[in-house]
Amino acid sequence: MPNHRLYGIWKQVPVTYYQRGVQGNILQRIWHRNKLRQVEKIIRGLTFKTCLDVGCAGGFMISEVARKFPRAKYYGIDAFDRAVAYAKAQYPNITFKTGMAENIPFKDNSFDLILFYETIEHVEHPARALKELRRVLKKDGTVILAMDSGNAAFRVIWYVWEHTYGRVWQNAHLHPFHHTELEKLIRRSGFTIRSKQFTHMGLEVVFVLS
Repeated sequence: MPNHRLYGIWKQVPVTYYQRGVQGNILQRIWHRNKLRQVEKIIRGLTFKTCLDVGCAGGFMISEVARKFPRAKYYGIDAFDRAVAYAKAQYPNITFKTGMAENIPFKDNSFDLILFYETIEHVEHPARALKELRRVLKKDGTVILAMDSGNAAFRVIWYVWEHTYGRVWQNAHLHPFHHTELEKLIRRSGFTIRSKQFTHMGLEVVFVLS
């Protein structure tokens, strides 16, 4: 959505950023393939018929999950309208909508599973976004929330990335949480943390919530 604080950054990023990244950049390939292996491992232990990806970008992650678990119905929302348009054209078996995490365009109790991967640091109002996740999640549903762990190692690596290959992403982290701060916010939002795991050699944290 053009009124989002990050819209100017998103316009500089190809809508195929993740699809191209895993093909042409070895660091992105390692990061995103590891991320997919982790989420697939968690999902294998769940029973679900509906899945929403909040912050789906051009549909890379949700399309990979749908390919691995084809029996469910899949949905994605993102605030960047151009990425959503690309996703709709590329993955017609998945329903995509333009929307903000703070105002998810679906009814209450709609989803068995919600993916919220590497997105909360980019939203303008994280607490409001978590409240919305609770609203559209079914009572016995699951949220898988992940972002960088915010530890010292990650912050050094991100600083280098922002000033080299990833210059376009400078100032894109509106809320650079440390994982302990994020955990407190999650608990204040009323979620139960079923598990907290570190991946990517401690650079990413993954919460499984209900």
